[in-house]
Amino acid sequence: MDLWTYEREQWEKGLSTVCGVDEAGAGPLAGPVYAAAVILPRELDVPGLNDSKKLTEKKREALFDIITAQAASWSVARVEAAEIDEMDILNARMLAMQRAIDGLSAKPDLALIDGNRDHGSRCTIETPHVTIVKGDGKSASIAAASILAKVSRDRYVSGELETLYPQYQFAKHKGYGTKLHYEMLDQYGPCPQHRRTFLKKWEARR
Repeated sequence: MDLWTYEREQWEKGLSTVCGVDEAGAGPLAGPVYAAAVILPRELDVPGLNDSKKLTEKKREALFDIITAQAASWSVARVEAAEIDEMDILNARMLAMQRAIDGLSAKPDLALIDGNRDHGSRCTIETPHVTIVKGDGKSASIAAASILAKVSRDRYVSGELETLYPQYQFAKHKGYGTKLHYEMLDQYGPCPQHRRTFLKKWEARR
């Protein structure tokens, strides 16, 4: 599929600056949710660009370097575990995406947002935007954002959180609810980086 179709539609309407936006880490039991916003040069050829979930970790890492070097502007933002607990994950995702857009050096005329949600009960995407279901596999800009968000989060969890809380082995499960992660929770209990609202089933069976 041509990954520039959605961007081209907007350029033809006279909107010159279009960014793609995606988030990563909505589902894990621990750590922040990340989002990225990317403005790519028009029709930039990035070999292998695709939805981050369809790429190997090695390929994502390589594309991260290419995208950050060649993007006209890019931004990564996050919402911490405590904020997620305070507002819920939908609002946190919207806040992370808006923070990423706000971090761009150029203000976009339009944001292409992955998914079908643009607001929660408290937080909303304020930038003019279009939502695209499975946009990370349909739009070059969203695909690029999906890679930056995923790699940034994985690096943080595997690096900083692994160092701060080595007993949980974050580098192995990235905070997701794997068998190993639940075993570590059973052994050590939650740490400050755990999303307490995500642990209700675990707490109920203790």
